[in-house]
Amino acid sequence: MSVERCRVGLSGRAYEIVVGAGLLANAGSEIAKLRNPKRVFIVSDENVARLHLATLSQSLDKAAISHVETVLPPGEASKSFSMLETLVTRMLDANVERSDLIIAFGGGVIGDLTGFAAGIVKRGLDYVQIPTTLLAQVDSSVGGKTAIDTPHGKNLVGLFHQPVLVLSDTATLETLPARELRSGFAEVLKYGLISDAKFAGWLTANSQTILSLAGPQRTQAILTSCRMKAAVVEADEREGGHRALLNLGHTFAHAIETFAGYTGRVLHGEAVAVGCGLAFELSELLRYCPAGTSAQVRAMFAKAGLPAHLSELPDSGAGPADYIRLMLQDKKAKDRKLTFILARGIGEAFVAHGVDPQPVHQLLAAAARN
Repeated sequence: MSVERCRVGLSGRAYEIVVGAGLLANAGSEIAKLRNPKRVFIVSDENVARLHLATLSQSLDKAAISHVETVLPPGEASKSFSMLETLVTRMLDANVERSDLIIAFGGGVIGDLTGFAAGIVKRGLDYVQIPTTLLAQVDSSVGGKTAIDTPHGKNLVGLFHQPVLVLSDTATLETLPARELRSGFAEVLKYGLISDAKFAGWLTANSQTILSLAGPQRTQAILTSCRMKAAVVEADEREGGHRALLNLGHTFAHAIETFAGYTGRVLHGEAVAVGCGLAFELSELLRYCPAGTSAQVRAMFAKAGLPAHLSELPDSGAGPADYIRLMLQDKKAKDRKLTFILARGIGEAFVAHGVDPQPVHQLLAAAARN
């Protein structure tokens, strides 16, 4: 088994990201190398548990690590106050101790929810991320952001709580539906759009191979994304400035997801793909980047089978004023004014505070018609 490693170098909280096919069968030994926990508490969802929990359990047994499991319903709707309460109650019922280790075993929903619970139970428990979706492997499992959703918006309640280890078994991606794989690819392409035009071009040229075949291109895409995110997190762990760039397209995307109701009608990556196109179009409207750049960006997402325009998503019934109202509650908003990640070109993103809502309204009104 070929294994690649990169490091998130935070002072006092550094950890490794380990990437490889078949890694799940060796998860127990990887955890044992890190520390020798008295017990681990595994949190998964019904889909992942059905496919992969036996393999993880066997690897822990082989390493003589005691474990208990809890399985939650799948889907974005589980990132809620009610499910957080359910999970915390199950952890306390299991008499979880500070010497125990929590494992978030699933996609971004399980990772966010479990990391949040680990951060608040007994004032903080160590946890390991074992992401099983492309989106989680390249984005949400790295960097310590944990959160739940509310009717006011996505990810508005949470905390920063870094994992002690990330184990990404690329073989788990073989069980993902194609739509979920494409959704994850949107977050990979986002990295190139932010700061590496060459990477964005390589991803576009290799998108079909990355999406259809487990192999070196897919591993390279995952590792490059993780290294780019690790560098950003090291420079700005708590999103005081530079880390906000990772939210390219997300101001639009989070509003789209909120109005879609967290029901799976719109996946996160689909919203991000549309949001990135809108962010580049807004950059054109404000004359930050050349005309035609947003068309290039949308073509990149479309080649990967992702939606490129707002009109391609299910109609939520929300209008421009509704979107702007929700965007004003976005975590990046400052002084009750809109903040967006905009761009001067592909690979040249920047944070723009105090954006005039009028061109945003104009953009959204036109997007709904096109």
